[in-house]
This record gives sequence, structure tokens and C-alpha cells, in this order.
Amino acid sequence: MNPFLATIRAKIEQEQRITDAEALQLFEADDLLAIGELADLANRKKNGARVFFNVNRHINYTNVCVNHCRFCAFCKEGNEPDAYTYNLSQVLEKAAEATAAGATELHMVGGLHPELPFEFYLRLMATIKANNPAIKIKAFTAVEIDYFSRISELTVEEVISELKRLGLDSTPGGGAEIFAPEIRQQICPEKISAARWLEVTEKIHAAGLKSNATMLFGHIENYIHRVDHLSKLRELQDRSGGFQAFIPLAFQTENSNIKVAHGPDGIDCLKTLAISRIYLDNFQHIKAYWVMLGLKISQVALHFGVNDLDGTVVEEKIGHNAGADSPQALDKEEIIRQIRSAGRTPVERDTLYQDLHVY
Repeated sequence: MNPFLATIRAKIEQEQRITDAEALQLFEADDLLAIGELADLANRKKNGARVFFNVNRHINYTNVCVNHCRFCAFCKEGNEPDAYTYNLSQVLEKAAEATAAGATELHMVGGLHPELPFEFYLRLMATIKANNPAIKIKAFTAVEIDYFSRISELTVEEVISELKRLGLDSTPGGGAEIFAPEIRQQICPEKISAARWLEVTEKIHAAGLKSNATMLFGHIENYIHRVDHLSKLRELQDRSGGFQAFIPLAFQTENSNIKVAHGPDGIDCLKTLAISRIYLDNFQHIKAYWVMLGLKISQVALHFGVNDLDGTVVEEKIGHNAGADSPQALDKEEIIRQIRSAGRTPVERDTLYQDLHVY
């Protein structure tokens, strides 16, 4: 192992934090297997051989959105033929299906609909919880919560308080994309700024709710933008401690208005997951989102610092509309098989990473 990687190993063993410059040097290094070994060491120190998953159900309740992010293949204008918005009974039907299938989590995100009032989301939350009291609701990104604040003329704190009162258990980490303003201006100029995303997320944590964090990579950003993104997440986690998992999202090129020859390849995906594990020393979990990474890369990633394979998912639209060729759902037995054949211990969890069953 070269002297630089040996220095990184020593820092991991001594539980010392690596610097931004060292993270950038890792991204620029070519020894993927050595980087993976370092990430595996960091992960084993935190999580041993345990790999988490959950039985969940995605509900993308509308694809109508006032924003027009250039990378997004999901959002539509309200008058387009393939635009949709689920009514309350449709969402309840899907929630009932999830409960019947043994799901412990509903993952709900959608577009910023120009006509739905904030009261719709409050009714949605209250009705789902009343009919499915045992299920945890992980819903509404920081982008959505900021939008609810604007359309309701309530503060972000008031919006979060109302949603939490009616059953919101945690929030997902979407909408972060890439924090660098010069890149954000090119890929999602109408979306809230990185500073606002971080501000809203910190308010979510201050309200006692946990969230995840994401990073969209493999488009027009470069390594320095990824390190900057990770740095801002690590700084916020130092202050709030509210992040549960970090989820790098591999850019999907199909139906996108960002014209690049290809998205991130397998080497880039594994390197990004591994360096995220090494750098984000204050995050407990690194998740391989198999919907966008594909099953094979996600499974290999279990030896590159990853300790979470997400869940059963069911009917995911955002990544698949962008060209993801992964299945729409995985059953629990297949997830367990994937983890076991990687030599790891499958652990079924709930939304807040409480053990439900160790296999």
C-alpha cells in the first residue's frame, strides 16, 4: 500500500477524521481495491458484518411539479398526458397494500404541485396514520417542506410541527442533488439553494425527526464538487446529529435534459460509495440504493463500505422514469440472499434502524 493510503488506514484505525484534501486525493487515486478495503475497514469498525434492509413501499404521489430540474425525467406539467396526481383514496389503497405485505415504512415523495393546498398533505398524513397505525411514514424532502411553507404561509418550523403531530416519523434525503452553486444553477436552477436545503434539514433535526442525505453524482460535476457536498453534510451532522444514512444517487441519463455521454460507471459508483464511508465518519450508515445502482453493483458495494441495501421499494417511479433498469421491487427473500451471498449478516430494520429480525 502506498504511503498516502497507509496514512488513511492509520487515520481510520485511530478513528481520526480525514481532510477534504485527502478525500479529493482518494477520488483521484486509481487503486480501487485498496480504497474499497479501507472503506470496508471503516464500515466494520462501525457496523461489523451487519447489513440492514427494510420492507418498505414507495409512493410517488404526483409527478406534477412547478420546478423543471434539467436532470429530472419524472416531473410533468399538469396538462401533459402522462401527468398524474393520486387522490386520497388511491394513496390509502397503496398504503393498505403495503401494510398487508408486511411493510414497516411508507416512503412518500412527489413533485411540487401548483394546485394542492397544504391541507391536502395534512389530510394525507392523518388518514394514512389512522388506517395504518403501525407503519412508519418517511415523507417529504426538505424541498417539499420549504414549498409547503411557502404555499401555507407558515414557517418551516410550523410546517414540520404539524406534519409530525399528524404522523410524520422521518424524512428522506432527496433534493440535495449537488450543493455547489455553479453546478446547481445548471442542473436545477429553480430548486431551493444548497444553503436553504441545509437550513430546512437542520430545522427537521431540531424538531426531533431523523432524515437521510443524498448526493446526485456522475453528471456535470467533478470530484471537488463531491467533496464539497460531503463536507457540508459532515458539518451539519456535527451540529445536529440528525442524519441516519447517506445515499449517493447515480445519475441516470435517459429522458434527461442534461446531455452527457453516460452516467457513472461501476468503478465510479464503488469509489464514491467507499470514499463516502471513509469521509463521513459521523454517519452511521451508507446506503447502496439498488434502484439506481443496479443489484450487482449494490451487492459488490457491501465490500466497499456499504451497510444498507434499502428495501423492497415497490413501484418506484423517479429513477425508473430516468432509465434505471433495476426491478420495480425486490422481495425480502431476495434481499436476504443478496446479503448472505456477500458473506454478511442480513438485519431487517425499521425506519429508525431498530432491529426487527437478524437472519
